Amino acid sequence: MQCRQCGSALEKPGDYCLVCREENTDAVVLECDRDRATLTLLRGETVIGETTVTTTPEDGERERAELRNYAGRLADEIRRKRPEAVYATGDRTVIRSVRSHLHHDFYRIDDPEPVEYVRTHRGEQTLAVVETPPSEKLGGSHSTLIGGRTGRAVIQTVARHPHVKKLIPGPIDAGGTGSRSGLRAKVTRAGDDGNVRLLLRDGSSVQENRVVTTAWDRETGERVRDDLNDVLVEEGYDDDG
Repeated sequence: MQCRQCGSALEKPGDYCLVCREENTDAVVLECDRDRATLTLLRGETVIGETTVTTTPEDGERERAELRNYAGRLADEIRRKRPEAVYATGDRTVIRSVRSHLHHDFYRIDDPEPVEYVRTHRGEQTLAVVETPPSEKLGGSHSTLIGGRTGRAVIQTVARHPHVKKLIPGPIDAGGTGSRSGLRAKVTRAGDDGNVRLLLRDGSSVQENRVVTTAWDRETGERVRDDLNDVLVEEGYDDDG
């Protein structure tokens, strides 16, 4: 493939041109499975290339190094394109690891046809990504959390989400009638402003925590809510009651 600006030969389709300093890829769509990922390269609405990266998942102590290497290879493929944005779908563990290697605008999407979705929706307003460390997102006058160490872990999990701007713990209501042991968590329906509530339940105690997101209305807030609840399910904190 040749550079669209100066015609120089590129090592791989969509690569950033080191001769004229011109980007040849506007966006990368990253579809991740735990053992295989596909990167589709877009220029405008045109697909200009596709790259596949595979790995053999390890168990035990070797898994961390294997996952880091897999994510690093994916990140290297993205960096050599220098796209304006990356749109990712699939295995969350892989996505989180890839994102930790990059400084590009990074958006998670959930659609059965991710490439077509990005081709037709790129012009729409996207949710802003918050880079603030989780510990700096916590605020409000209530500092006590139910559930002890587990409660703090849930709060940190939610605060790490890229579309969460601030998390404000609320007062604890100890007058409930719940009998289940163990901490459960659930994110409630979004309000008109796109913000949500994180409900923590531990036995008869309930705590409602306000979550300020980068969503701008109920519809976009619901996207963040669904994503947060998915994460809570994956981490084993979900409240199915």
